[in-house]
Amino acid sequence: MGRVTLTQLKKHRQDGSRFSMVTAYDACFAKIASDAGIDSILVGDSLGMVLQGHDSTLPVTVEDIAYHTRCVAAASPQCLIVSDMPFMASATTQDAVNAARTLMQSGANVVKVEGGANLADLIKLYNDQGVATCCHLGLTPQFVNQFGGYKVQGRTDETAKRLIDAAHRLDQIGCDIILLECVPNHVTRAIIEVTSVPVIGIGAGPQCTGQVLVMHDLLGITPGKPARFVRNFMQDANTIQEAFASFDRAVKDGSFPALEHSFVD
Repeated sequence: MGRVTLTQLKKHRQDGSRFSMVTAYDACFAKIASDAGIDSILVGDSLGMVLQGHDSTLPVTVEDIAYHTRCVAAASPQCLIVSDMPFMASATTQDAVNAARTLMQSGANVVKVEGGANLADLIKLYNDQGVATCCHLGLTPQFVNQFGGYKVQGRTDETAKRLIDAAHRLDQIGCDIILLECVPNHVTRAIIEVTSVPVIGIGAGPQCTGQVLVMHDLLGITPGKPARFVRNFMQDANTIQEAFASFDRAVKDGSFPALEHSFVD
């Protein structure tokens, strides 16, 4: 079986089927995820918290993401590789070009950027250069200081409309994937109605085309109380590969996420 492509993820959206995504940061876990049938790996700036021990993703650099992208790519996984654009990495046009070049040449197939409708010019720039993009909306961790913490987004009519309008705008301008984090189910449904690209959820309800979890959360090894949208797939597994495979099956058969993992208004 060849590597999963963006075209295949888009077909899932067209067909109404689902796909799985997990974070991974090295060759070992990338190979395990691939062998378990996971469709996509996210080399996330979450590494700043789960690997580096920071209390946010803000200290992560382009060089950090590039290093871990190279580690993941070295495993030659069958998964599509999506790499995060770190905090302020696309602050200027030249920064954006340099960062995308570095990540793509490190092995990324898609770059993920956080924001809202303000991403439109950046997405057009990347499209013109052949860079596939995933737009991360909702609870965008790089905006934690502006949000005043890690809070569900889109709870009011005004903020919900802002998210829906942003998703529609980015879909129209040519983004390839939308990732929604911590938004109410009804907002996700509205976004799906106005977009045509795959929508990946994390705390965004069961109706998304794909679901993503941070690897450490999925395996139950994150310290402290787990987030509402997390399920520990290691509890009923004998190996890490079994846990990944269980997550993959649960996403594809629709049993995860359940309503208990979602935000319902």
